Amino acid sequence: MYFKRKAYKQLAEWKAMYADKYAVLLEGARRVGKSTIAELFAKNEYRTYILIDFSNVSDEILSCFDDITNLDIFFLRLQATTGVDLFEHESVIIFDEVQLFPKARQAIKHLVKDGRYHYIETGSLISIKKNVKNILIPSEEMKISVYPMDYEEFCDAIGSNYSILESIYKMNKGIGQQTNRKLMRDIRVYMAVGGMPQAVEAYVEGKNFSMIDQVKRQIIGLYEEDFKKIDSSGKLSALYHSIPAQLSKDGRKYRISTAIGRKKARKDEELIYDLIDSKTVIPSYNTSDPRVSLSLSKDLDSYKLYLADTGLFITLMFIDRPSAENEIYAKLLSDKLPANLGYLYENLVAQMIDASGRELYYHTWEKTGSTHYYEIDFLISQGTKVSAIEVKSSGTGKHESITEFRKKYSRNIKDSYILSQKDIEKQEGIQFLPVYLTPFLTK
Repeated sequence: MYFKRKAYKQLAEWKAMYADKYAVLLEGARRVGKSTIAELFAKNEYRTYILIDFSNVSDEILSCFDDITNLDIFFLRLQATTGVDLFEHESVIIFDEVQLFPKARQAIKHLVKDGRYHYIETGSLISIKKNVKNILIPSEEMKISVYPMDYEEFCDAIGSNYSILESIYKMNKGIGQQTNRKLMRDIRVYMAVGGMPQAVEAYVEGKNFSMIDQVKRQIIGLYEEDFKKIDSSGKLSALYHSIPAQLSKDGRKYRISTAIGRKKARKDEELIYDLIDSKTVIPSYNTSDPRVSLSLSKDLDSYKLYLADTGLFITLMFIDRPSAENEIYAKLLSDKLPANLGYLYENLVAQMIDASGRELYYHTWEKTGSTHYYEIDFLISQGTKVSAIEVKSSGTGKHESITEFRKKYSRNIKDSYILSQKDIEKQEGIQFLPVYLTPFLTK
């Protein structure tokens, strides 16, 4: 089953403007649809294509890369081995899971310079040092990030009308309790299924949530296999599994020692970079001074981690059970899960901001005369100012942090948002928005 993906459009832009000078690398976590997008694009947009999957490739094809000094022979061998004829300027070669064979990635420089064909690479865990330390990374390589299906892609896949949400956002007026409840039910379906194409396909095919949960568990299992290849001690997997629990405690930052059960070492910090490189998680950095550039004031030692897919987040929350029963998903869809699961909505917002291509930031500061602190969940740069976002599961209760933030940084704030399940309204300069309108805040 093929879904309409935004990365396809980005590939079309690459082909039209850059493909003669650059290969393109589709970069993202496993199972986000990179290979499917690449092959569908090759089928639709080229006369012929060769797909080389380095996770399942013959020694005969690998041997073609032993000597690329004579590209005439290289291409003849490749065509003879695959049985596919290549046509100059009309064919593309796909290097799938290229991180498994670094020699092919290094060859990109010479292949692009030759100019006969176009090249698409796909890769998972692509920037981890172990995969690239012995090769020259080609400068003739553009990157396109492939994310789990965002809410717009999900709506398109299930036949839901996403465009109405933009109309609601632009109108900026309450839409009524009944309509808002319906749209909140819709976004909770997305939270439950997530954006991994296999899980979305299972949902479209009418599978129940227990079966969808099994699909997501298989994906998490694949991630764990990858983590073990990088770190056989199991600490990398422990860092990944610790994310829901640490978010549930509402701490100021992610703590490595909590995840691995002992004081962190330098190597443990390096594993965090490996985890981030895997694209399975999203880092959000604490900015020390939101009055200046968020990227310049970010604290590299103070960060939070979210899962790149909220559907996997829910499965990971209940991973200690043999499988998440339909009852758990039924409670989520009817909004009957415990009220303290605000961090679930926080992960959703993190995923939506990340899918827009923005880096994530938050801000904490001490309360005067107290051991407690204020926290703004997310900050978005907008021109020379920032917009502050606080996420709540219900939308009710106090919102001290954003109120105090508005006082402290009044000259630097463009907009202030509280994202929740509440209908659109404005109170004392704070804009309340239902969480399904999050994607429009980053445009």
